Amino acid sequence: MSERSRLALVVWSVLVSQVFLYPGLDETVVALGGSGGILDGTWFLVAEFGGFVVFAVLWGVLSDVLGSRRPLVVLGALGGAGSYVAVALAPYLGLGFGFVILLRFVGGAFTIGAFSLSITKLMDLGGGHGRNMGAAGTAIGFGAALGSIAGGQLASVGPLVPIYGGGALLAGAAVLAATIPDRGAGGGLPVSIVIDRVRSYPSLLVPFAFGFIDRLTAGFFALAGVAYFRDAFGLDPAQAGLTLTLFFAPFALFQYPAGSLSDRIGRFVPVVVGSILYGISIIAVGLAPTYTAAAGLMVVVGLAGALVSPATMALVTDIVPATERGAAMGGFNVFGSLGMFAGFLIGGTVTDLYGYLAAFLASGGLELAIALLASRAVYRISFSDRAQSHAGFVEEM
Repeated sequence: MSERSRLALVVWSVLVSQVFLYPGLDETVVALGGSGGILDGTWFLVAEFGGFVVFAVLWGVLSDVLGSRRPLVVLGALGGAGSYVAVALAPYLGLGFGFVILLRFVGGAFTIGAFSLSITKLMDLGGGHGRNMGAAGTAIGFGAALGSIAGGQLASVGPLVPIYGGGALLAGAAVLAATIPDRGAGGGLPVSIVIDRVRSYPSLLVPFAFGFIDRLTAGFFALAGVAYFRDAFGLDPAQAGLTLTLFFAPFALFQYPAGSLSDRIGRFVPVVVGSILYGISIIAVGLAPTYTAAAGLMVVVGLAGALVSPATMALVTDIVPATERGAAMGGFNVFGSLGMFAGFLIGGTVTDLYGYLAAFLASGGLELAIALLASRAVYRISFSDRAQSHAGFVEEM
């Protein structure tokens, strides 16, 4: 198996382990001592992504300083696996739901290392940034697709079974990651100048902003979207998982060709036009009058999302030199994790206060807003002869 395939499989494993929990979230939260309402589910998911936000850049910077990513990927996956097992054992040890939330934060701190640095190792490979990010995007999409189906089935067996399954997958990812050599140049980027990297390459804020909003919509679907389909159409966890797959399957299948396409035609059309289609289709799901219509629109959401994701990640590699990719990708994942964090909070709180339709309008509307506001900056980055070293496009955004 090639290095690209093995790295993609590590990314895939991390995503599956996360998405395992989404279809049967209500039942899992209750089994761990929560109330089962949408707000307890919100905090259960937010805690993990809080760990992502705090530690993503630190993992990337550490890998650049050490000039090695492999041992850190292994450590992150093993730590994540341990945290999943600890969460599953918490009820048997008499630990309350508050302690479970703390364990979720610790798990997120470890898991983001495996996730972010595996994508960074893909960036270190040759063969075209769009192609490599397409491989990452395909792994993410297929991980989410399989995780949705299998997670729903596992939740039907028992509310804690998806957690044990996620821990087993992360342990396997650690073993696989240990077989993949490092290809990055390293570079010794000190912690003290992480923020200076963004100042030196302010155009990084463009893919970071898209990453934030794109992950926000993913967080929205993971929590409020699943709850909507279960409440509005009476679906059980297994059926909810299958419905999520209608989005994630086309999202996965078209990421790799979409990433390669962005290498040929530039990032503008996939990022900007794809984001507009993505936002419109999200809103349409919330307006659909029947399950059949909503399910069909989920496929459209997946196709539009597949255009955006790999091209957005490839923008990061277009902007920074190889020696600073770890910190840059860490920054991208910080914004992405903040997006998931915001998606859970917006999805949960807006739904609780104003209902599902308002939450769909908020999520889709934010995707449309970033596409329109940042379109000029994406055009400049995508088509400038200085895309690899450009440091100031955002100033005129």
